[in-house]
Amino acid sequence: MNVVTKTITLGDGRTISIETGKLAKQADGSVMVRMGDTMLLATVCSAKDAVPGTDFMPLSVDYKEKFASSGRFPGGFLRREGRASDYEILVSRLVDRALRPLFPDDFHAETFVTVTLFSADGIDMPDALAGLAASAALAVSDVPFNGPISEVRVARINGEFVINPTFEQLNDADMEIMVAATIDNIMMVEGEMKEVSENDLLNAMKVAHEAIKEQCQVQLELMEAVGKTVKRTYCHEENDEDLRKDVWAKTYDKAYAVATACNPDKHARSDNFEAIVNEYIAGIAPEEVDAKKPLIAKYYHEVEKEAMRRSILDEGKRLDGRKTTEIRPIWSEVDYLPGTHGSAIFTRGETQSLTTVTLGTKMDEKLVDEALIRGKERFLLHYNFPPFSTGEAKASRGVGRREVGHGNLALRALKNMIPENYPYVVRVVSDILESNGSSSMATVCAGTLALMDAGVEIKKPVSGIAMGLISENKGKNFAVLSDILGDEDHLGDMDFKVTGTKDGITATQMDIKVDGLSYEILETALNQAKVGRMHILGKIQETLSEPRAEMKPNAPRIVVMFIPKEMIGAIIGPGGKIIQNMQAETGAVITIEEIGDQGRVEIAANNKMAIDAAISKIKGIVAIPEVGETYPSKVKSVMPYGAFVEFMPGKEGLLHISEIDWKRIETMDQSGIKEGDMIDVKLLDIDQKTGKFKLSRKALLPRPPKEDKPKSNE
Repeated sequence: MNVVTKTITLGDGRTISIETGKLAKQADGSVMVRMGDTMLLATVCSAKDAVPGTDFMPLSVDYKEKFASSGRFPGGFLRREGRASDYEILVSRLVDRALRPLFPDDFHAETFVTVTLFSADGIDMPDALAGLAASAALAVSDVPFNGPISEVRVARINGEFVINPTFEQLNDADMEIMVAATIDNIMMVEGEMKEVSENDLLNAMKVAHEAIKEQCQVQLELMEAVGKTVKRTYCHEENDEDLRKDVWAKTYDKAYAVATACNPDKHARSDNFEAIVNEYIAGIAPEEVDAKKPLIAKYYHEVEKEAMRRSILDEGKRLDGRKTTEIRPIWSEVDYLPGTHGSAIFTRGETQSLTTVTLGTKMDEKLVDEALIRGKERFLLHYNFPPFSTGEAKASRGVGRREVGHGNLALRALKNMIPENYPYVVRVVSDILESNGSSSMATVCAGTLALMDAGVEIKKPVSGIAMGLISENKGKNFAVLSDILGDEDHLGDMDFKVTGTKDGITATQMDIKVDGLSYEILETALNQAKVGRMHILGKIQETLSEPRAEMKPNAPRIVVMFIPKEMIGAIIGPGGKIIQNMQAETGAVITIEEIGDQGRVEIAANNKMAIDAAISKIKGIVAIPEVGETYPSKVKSVMPYGAFVEFMPGKEGLLHISEIDWKRIETMDQSGIKEGDMIDVKLLDIDQKTGKFKLSRKALLPRPPKEDKPKSNE
């Protein structure tokens, strides 16, 4: 067994080890990456040949966390890991987006990368190691790959940048981003910030890249040590150069004319491009069409891409006629759906989001139960992308990885604008009704409007924009595009999404598809994005400038009060009897949780009367009985020796038969007191040992005068 281990030392002295040759040796490549007691196994398996007709990279990346890694049982009836959680999907996407552009363009074999968390110490964050592990597995395999890459998380904590912070450290960060890069180029960025400047973001990317360079160098040394510097040979494409030249000669000028015609209609533009290739196919001998059609489609796609790029770089003309810095027309509307707690439509060009906001109580919190993360989420954002939004004739089949990723970006853009200790659980749902360009950024804008329409007191409105890039000669000639179209994303070199308030960036996501992208280009893109964000923010505020002062009539009203921790049980009662009775009597929903040395009581209802009634009952329970005070009381039961009365909610005492009246009462029947009667009693004393209450009714009655004794006759 030939085991090879390489070590990376971080700036704070922590180490990361990469070990290969011990585990999963039948995979094409496998490594165990360890940091502290956190260990991830990464494997890669790639088919020797491509499936016939495949003209793309069929890459699958899966990140999985074993509950046993932290000594826990999975939840659910089966007590075993099930479908991937949203968190696992998001980590898988981070790794996929960094790896995918670096496979050779003509390599089409099915490739599976699996990263599994087998041990976790709860200190170091394993997702920051997943990209390194995946790349190292590729490095020790013979799978063709133009890497290596690595991913790191960089956070700013107390003004200092920290590489791969711990869970605890991250709590104090005002920005945190994941960055993936090769030794030479940044490939992917994603993260959230608390209104930071463009320069701060750029500096964080530079710090991350320096750390990544060292990790890539160690992988090159590992590759050398295991003898995998030469990768497998393959032949996954059959080309016809004569056909390629013919397609270009007969279609390029026509495609360039369509690209420079500046047609703002997406479908009309697509039809015009399609008509060109259909005309070319019509000129081919019928018996050759089936054999040549796949290659024609491939070569014509190259024609379209070059025509669009040349139109922008040479003439400054975008497909829809806009300038490179121009934003498409925007219109928006709020309060469109009367049955919701908040709603908004945001339309930018041919991209449209219909977004709703629902306000809920503590009972609506999302429970998070993952291998390393347990807790509750009070701000939820869900993103839906039905096929009809792009005119596709196909059925919706549930939420995919794309929806999870886009929704998470919008959530990170907005979540820090929700006030601290906000009493409501908030759910934002964005349904994309049209799409041609960034629908996730439309979700951010529509989400801002819907939140304000619902009366959520967000700190500041947030807007978002997607930037693109067309470049050549390693960035020496380039054009940065504001508010990109779908085609500009697909055929361009960068997709850079930025969200923020008037005071700074709140979230970002960037995918780069070209080598040699300089920091100068990134700085240009960030500054151009800021101008675009401010323009969009102005349009949002023209529709609704600030949160509504009042919530919608159908929204729940919530009041939060805090009680002594030791009174929680008194409010809940035996088996929940007291709190259930209060809810039944008042119509309010009451929830209680322990926070530190206090109890947090949340009271929700659709009307003030129900809330006031519940508050009154709770205050009665938590109030401390005072000796000498008079309390209206309800007779709960009658015994031969007296009556038990409830003089405060949840507090009962014995009204002894001797304390009912000044006159002597032999039996309770003589007292006239029946179960359910309301009587006033006075608290005479509280037994310090037993806690029992001494109550009296006669103390509230006028004492009869003493009868004079008859005089004796002497």
